Amino acid sequence: MDVSWEEAGWERLAPGVGRRRMPVWDATVGLVAGDGGRALLIDTGATLREGAELRAQAQRLLGPGRRVTHIALTHPHFDHVLGAAAFSGTEVFGAVGIDDVLRRDREALRDDAVRHGVERGTAAEAVDVLVAPHHTVCGEWTLDLGGRQVLLANVGPGHSGHDLAVLVPGSPEVVFCGDLVEESGTPQAGPDALPSRWPAALDRLLALGGENAVYVPGHGAVVDAAYVRAQRDALAARFPVS
Repeated sequence: MDVSWEEAGWERLAPGVGRRRMPVWDATVGLVAGDGGRALLIDTGATLREGAELRAQAQRLLGPGRRVTHIALTHPHFDHVLGAAAFSGTEVFGAVGIDDVLRRDREALRDDAVRHGVERGTAAEAVDVLVAPHHTVCGEWTLDLGGRQVLLANVGPGHSGHDLAVLVPGSPEVVFCGDLVEESGTPQAGPDALPSRWPAALDRLLALGGENAVYVPGHGAVVDAAYVRAQRDALAARFPVS
């Protein structure tokens, strides 16, 4: 399973754990392989076409008889959620409240995708079949992937009102941060961000992963705890903290 991560264009982070940096917006998509045919995908790309491509790649990486069975959406922005409908028969998870946002604000999600360069018809198609989470996480949720347990943690709000992190235990431990952490640019505070609470969300991330974890940002290269801490301090200096 692990030998083909790199040739498929994915970065292997730990045994059975990898991620891909998607083109154009450089959004991270993660994959965690379990046993018994189970696997978790973290975020789904910006369009149905990206979602279908990710589904095919995941099946290749996972091997015969295995597929993505679970999806975790780190936050409700177009470049992380619009590919979800390409994965039929999956259980979708998100932070509590994200389901309401994805049902209520579909036009805003479509318009945001168009503003960032997605063709209008493509964005509308994805929004029309948008998948809202079946399960919402208020605190923490331990997800059993068959021989491997993964922790979903509602660590926000911060970058959005509904930020979910994913901790994959192992050596090393891997924390998928969503856009609470960005490496390829300055953290973006859009209209749904809560900047005054963002540093506290990063404190929760650091408590979750600890000093030796690998931290996977929503955009950019993998970072360490020191980087997350420095970004936390920069945000606290930039915005009044509540």
